[in-house]
Amino acid sequence: MPLILRDRRVLITVAVLVSLAVAAAVLPRPSIFQVREWAESMGPAFVLIFFVAQAVLTITPVPRTVFTLSAGLLFGPVSGIAVTISATTVSAVLALLLVRALGRRAVQARLSHPAVKAIDARLARRGWLAVGSLRLIAPAPFALVNYCCALSSVRLVPYTAATVVGILPGTVGVVLLGDALTGDTNPVLMIVTTICVALGVAGLLLETRLPG
Repeated sequence: MPLILRDRRVLITVAVLVSLAVAAAVLPRPSIFQVREWAESMGPAFVLIFFVAQAVLTITPVPRTVFTLSAGLLFGPVSGIAVTISATTVSAVLALLLVRALGRRAVQARLSHPAVKAIDARLARRGWLAVGSLRLIAPAPFALVNYCCALSSVRLVPYTAATVVGILPGTVGVVLLGDALTGDTNPVLMIVTTICVALGVAGLLLETRLPG
């Protein structure tokens, strides 16, 4: 590629980024409360769209925390928790079925993440109990755990049940945190958030201390 053409592309990219930054600083932005009102005005259709988007996109390595936090901000604690728990569970089940349908050998050859061996070892040692522990507040990415579970012999029903139990403390905590961003949250919910996070950490530590 000629040097002049390359420099021109760099300048165009910088100009676009600067323009976006200036627009973000100058243009009026809706408050968090206004965003909540807008989501409520959209009705059940928006909740369904959000559910489908989270269930489908988090099959890939898209961080689900973004959806969890947004659910609390957009829908409040009760609806936010219900939508996120159900969408996360559906995503986990779909990922398991998809990987097994594609063929374990074909997928396993493409998994080169350094955490894969550690997750595989835990799954081989504890099965569905490992699924629950890995769903707690753990460094293992959600999608990566799904793929490794699909490559293991974990059965669908125990996998699904362990997923629901494992994601519950962390999901409730993050949804309530998202709801707190609106500034109109009962202080009791913040206590519940702290308890849920503490339960997640305690459950993970307990599982790691169990004999092999």
